[in-house]
Amino acid sequence: MKKFKLIVLGLLAAFTFGCDPDLKSINYDEINPAIFPASEADVEALVVAAYYPLRGSWWNGIHTTSERGIMFVNDASTEILQGNFGVQQLATLHSYVPTSEGVTRFYDDFYNRISSNTLSIDRLENSTVNENIKKRGIAELKCARAFLSYELFDMYGPIVVAPLEVLQNPLIETPLARLSHSEMVSFIEKDLLDAVEDLPSPEDAAYGRFSKGFARMLLIRLYLHEKRWADVETQANAIMAMNHYQLVDDYVDMFSTNSQVDNKEIIFAVPADYAATSENQWQQMALPSNYPDISGWATIQSSWMFYDSFEPNDVRKTYLIAEYTGTDGVTYNRNNPGNVMQMGPIPLKIENDPDRTTLTTIDIILYRYADVILSKAEAIANKNGAPNQEAIDLVNEIRNRAGLDDIVLADYADIDSFNEMILVERSHEYWCENGQYRSDLIRHGKFVEHSIELNGSASQAAPYKELYPFSLARISEGKGAFIQNPGYN
Repeated sequence: MKKFKLIVLGLLAAFTFGCDPDLKSINYDEINPAIFPASEADVEALVVAAYYPLRGSWWNGIHTTSERGIMFVNDASTEILQGNFGVQQLATLHSYVPTSEGVTRFYDDFYNRISSNTLSIDRLENSTVNENIKKRGIAELKCARAFLSYELFDMYGPIVVAPLEVLQNPLIETPLARLSHSEMVSFIEKDLLDAVEDLPSPEDAAYGRFSKGFARMLLIRLYLHEKRWADVETQANAIMAMNHYQLVDDYVDMFSTNSQVDNKEIIFAVPADYAATSENQWQQMALPSNYPDISGWATIQSSWMFYDSFEPNDVRKTYLIAEYTGTDGVTYNRNNPGNVMQMGPIPLKIENDPDRTTLTTIDIILYRYADVILSKAEAIANKNGAPNQEAIDLVNEIRNRAGLDDIVLADYADIDSFNEMILVERSHEYWCENGQYRSDLIRHGKFVEHSIELNGSASQAAPYKELYPFSLARISEGKGAFIQNPGYN
């Protein structure tokens, strides 16, 4: 808003005095590194700006729970969500191409935010602010840069990361190539390892801000992506050794209107509010217009394939609505789906908030301690080439909280059956949270298989669809240096 006001003032000055040749133009939008940042408030302004693209805004927040957010699109490419129009249908059928703005826009809209963080880190490193404040600020900026870089890398493969010297000379046209795979991984890993050193411990971090635990959680996701099983286990052990995080007793209550500020299972959440600063739109996305108490837009459904994969008494499917009586007096279910359940049940996930017919203040939970537990189990089993009792015990921690009986090692003695089981547990535990189940399927070579099982001949799934395409605009501006993902040319 401050930037907007300064621009308006500049425009007014131009219109008022534009004909006077003695007046010199002033760039009100340029930061003078000699005087900024110079205080703790300045550092906070830089850091808060790094959180800005990570929030839940429909217009420019990558974690919006609408069709413009990565959870919506990524889960729609799996059996968790299905859509029969729009970007959700493209994701469901894997029919996206370089002209599919609904999937290419995540890179187009957010890659420059990585460059913004790079410039902010440089400004802070060269500032004269208090050293402790500087180190904490740089840690948050690096974590933000790594977070966004990982999410784009997970969706598109290696991306362009502009070097500082290029960013400091914006008037010189410099077409840039994407990093190599190893360079991309190293870039994200270094940022996170650096951040771990100076971020606050979980008990000292403000709710909705980064902590050592969150940086290590992102390292777990990066190492899972790369199948670096020993490193996954190391980071999981480090988080467990913090003795801060724990599973809460009530899974369903985490997604209720009750405050989660003191919930020690949450590693990172995006706080939501009614003012649309960072909104949670999910109940409007999922609920149909004739749902009792709340009218939604019915933009997305789940699948019956996903619903049937749950055991009958699993509490994690509580808000996977398989039947309801609408305001029209009709009962909708699998046998009478109408146009609201023809693909599957309603994936509400969160408690319906009848006090709000539009936005809800139920926070957008992205990472939880449960992920640490299941990640460690997967790492142990795959590192050794076969599960052991420790891996099974970790899975049972998650199952017991869901109200389910223990599984036994004898039933999952080989690595293939164990990994099939762990994929099911991941989908049941994290559906409609951070969209990482897509990455889980890809890691185990099941992404294409699940799509074909779900959609049959309508599916356009292929191994190259494990990465989304870049837009034609990005390819064009790269002037031969920026190469499209294979399969999309």
